Amino acid sequence: MTQKENNKRIAKNTLLLYFRMLLTIAISLYTSRIVLSTLGVEDFGIYHVVGGIVAMFSLLSGSLSAAVGRFLTFELGKENFERLKLIFSTAITIHIGMAFIILILAELIGVWFLNTQMNIPSDRMTAANWVLQSAIIVFMINLISVPYNAAIIAHERMKFFAYVSIIEVSLKLLIVFLLVIFPYDKLSTYAVLMLAVSLIIRLIYTSYCKKHFAECRHQLTFDKALLKEMGSFTGWNMIGSGSTVLMNQGINILLNIFFGPAVNAARGIASQVNYAINSFVTNFMTALNPQITKTYASGDHEYMFTLIQQGTRLSFYMLLLLCLPVIIETEAILNFWLTTVPEHTVNFIRLILIFTMSEVLSKTLITAMLATGKIKKYQILVGGLQMMNFPLSYLFLEYGFFPEITLIIAIMISQLCLVTRLWLLREMIGISIKSYLTVVYGNALIVTLLAIIPPSIIYFEIESGGMTRFLLVCIGSIISTLTVIFFFGMSSRERQLIFDKLLILKNKISW
Repeated sequence: MTQKENNKRIAKNTLLLYFRMLLTIAISLYTSRIVLSTLGVEDFGIYHVVGGIVAMFSLLSGSLSAAVGRFLTFELGKENFERLKLIFSTAITIHIGMAFIILILAELIGVWFLNTQMNIPSDRMTAANWVLQSAIIVFMINLISVPYNAAIIAHERMKFFAYVSIIEVSLKLLIVFLLVIFPYDKLSTYAVLMLAVSLIIRLIYTSYCKKHFAECRHQLTFDKALLKEMGSFTGWNMIGSGSTVLMNQGINILLNIFFGPAVNAARGIASQVNYAINSFVTNFMTALNPQITKTYASGDHEYMFTLIQQGTRLSFYMLLLLCLPVIIETEAILNFWLTTVPEHTVNFIRLILIFTMSEVLSKTLITAMLATGKIKKYQILVGGLQMMNFPLSYLFLEYGFFPEITLIIAIMISQLCLVTRLWLLREMIGISIKSYLTVVYGNALIVTLLAIIPPSIIYFEIESGGMTRFLLVCIGSIISTLTVIFFFGMSSRERQLIFDKLLILKNKISW
């Protein structure tokens, strides 16, 4: 497949994923408003933090998922279909074993931790246990389904993701109406209904893979060499997955212990806003990542470096375009969206979006690292840095700092990890640090600083209280960001490509 065909495939898959994302975001934001109003701030916070207990075990699933995705995509790049079958069957066997191990650990450790260590009102403990048990079952279902999802992404069947998302968000919309109608405890009911949705979606994904992909036929197999290879990859990758879990769910539990469910609700809302915005970039990266891995497998390193740099810059620009008006007008957006805004929500949203913008600069680098399969040194250094989020956050909270300090720490560590990744990847794949800092990082910094000026002037010059300033800030942010990206964020070749496309479009319209 030529570079032009690869670029077209990336563009097509990205558009399909954006269709999926827009529908998901619209319904998710609406349902979040209703769920928060129906459950209340306290129960909303309990749902997010209790689910985080089970997510603590996702260091195993995250590591396994990355391993399966890498091995499947790598063999597709080499067109080795017999080995694909062996990898898939081995992956299923490993995931089933892990699911039962995690079930035992979650029932022993998770139940104990919830009932003895967490800051939850005694009259909501029964409902919290319903949430925990539902979350455990959902986690097991998702873990066993990891190889099937990895197969869909490796084959780049993004259209199917779009179709299933329509079903998923429709079911979640139905849950909102059922939650209002059902006379039972709202928190327990919500947890069980979300479990039912998860089960339905998993069955759809599994059925599709078995029907369309020849390798997705599980046979009980134990290839020692492959188990050792995947096990080594998974084991070292677990450091990175563990650090991510501690940074997200671990910090959420710390906030619960120090401040209670209300702060968990604020962080939960911030996470949903971040998910909605970050979906734009996630969808693009989902379409781009298989191409990075396949180009590495085929030995086309020059094109891989091009994908890394262009993919990172485009991802950052997309994120900046969306984040800038939200960061400036966070308070107004929350007042439009929610009936009740928990304390700390505004700061959480602003900081978590800045953190996401910092992290997106590393996304393609992580994919390139996983493609090599040589991750021992990488995970020890980068994963070790990321794990510092948890002890540093605990230390600062213990000394009486505000909840937002946890995200400030995460942002600083994210920047240190970016530098470490570049240094390691120079040795691993020969990436040019100077080129990356100039073409990607420096470019992103200049674009951000210039783009933020016009909407900031509008924000400070016009008094708040109404839609006028909000609309002007949003319009100013979009125009400012697009203008700066065009003149300062693009190369002359990229600008010429846009002019050529516009000329073709103009001629079609004239005709």
